[in-house]
Amino acid sequence: MKFGNVDFDTYFKNYPDANGFFGKYGGSYIPPELQRAMAEINTAYQTICKSRRFISELRRIRKEFQGRPTPISYLERLSGKLGNVQLYVKREDLNHTGAHKLNHCMGEVLLAKYMGKRKVIAETGAGQHGVALATAAAYFGLECDIYMGAVDIRKQAPNVARMEILGANVIEVTEGLQTLKEAVDAAFAAYCREYKDAIYCIGSVVGPHPFPMMVRDFQSVVGIEAREQFLEMTGELPDAIVACVGGGSNAMGLFSGFLNDPVDIYGVEPLGRGTALGDHAASLTYGEEGIMHGFNSIMLKDENGEPAPVYSVASGLDYPSSGPEHAFLHDLGRVKYDVVTDDETIDAFFELSRMEGIIPAIESSHAVAYAMKLARKMDKGSILINLSGRGDKDMDYIIEKYGVRKG
Repeated sequence: MKFGNVDFDTYFKNYPDANGFFGKYGGSYIPPELQRAMAEINTAYQTICKSRRFISELRRIRKEFQGRPTPISYLERLSGKLGNVQLYVKREDLNHTGAHKLNHCMGEVLLAKYMGKRKVIAETGAGQHGVALATAAAYFGLECDIYMGAVDIRKQAPNVARMEILGANVIEVTEGLQTLKEAVDAAFAAYCREYKDAIYCIGSVVGPHPFPMMVRDFQSVVGIEAREQFLEMTGELPDAIVACVGGGSNAMGLFSGFLNDPVDIYGVEPLGRGTALGDHAASLTYGEEGIMHGFNSIMLKDENGEPAPVYSVASGLDYPSSGPEHAFLHDLGRVKYDVVTDDETIDAFFELSRMEGIIPAIESSHAVAYAMKLARKMDKGSILINLSGRGDKDMDYIIEKYGVRKG
């Protein structure tokens, strides 16, 4: 399959290129001293990702510790309510720690151990990446520092408690809007000071090369499993697949299994309260090319060309850019990126909970909301949704802000 001049038969051999670019997006825009550290990480990753010992250990961890493969569930009642289109969900909420994040965290910390590092550093928004990294650090016996915005700490108290119970040092970030972007800033600054003894385990397909590639590779297990499982369940591929997109790790995980198939692919961004700058975090829909946090992608900018303030009801999606591979697939037209509002997202949160007995993360509810809209437009067919995480972490916030809806 080809889109433009890109042949998806050989896509993963060619993208990113040796310098970490997906077309014009990606790269590594960081100080020379940190560039040497990134080159060290890239060399180590390129070495061990071909190692039978590393691959075998990662497969063992996924099976015996993470509980993979995660299943696909058919949403019979919700499908019947919406019409003739059949909805399915890939259950990353059943992955250990409750989200897809552990897929790359176990790989990143295994890499850190291979490199002889004593500490891992990361940012977190919704807390799922922080919990996953704290889990991986505990598993391998490394120190762990997690930077988290003060606003997100208040919204995600259960995940903060989990990180601390697992032995992580949760560091509150009080600068700026006190959310995910500021947490990344603080974690990156800490890594600049500690790179000789630590590794920065980026929480999505963002950052300087090689992290967009590494995180995609570790998350590709989602798409590989889902494609095989869906064929086994139904005898055919889904007509469409849907995932939420902030930085975009869960989406790239699912999309990577289907890029070379005749399947429609949708990435769903948070429109939040509306289209005004500062009321949403839909960078691919409303942004423009720009560099932040060491990589070139599509980002939301303020009047000075700096990263704009963003908002989403989902702490894991309020980031002013997206991964460079998403920007590349957006420009190619291989993936359609669209939006849903906070209100549509919360409606979907309650609908899936009441109709199917599955409480989704607010991030994942964006994908559910869009799939429900898509199902109403389609006459027939099937849609596979990546249910990237469970909603336990969101319960206190949901009840405080929206109550427990009746009926």
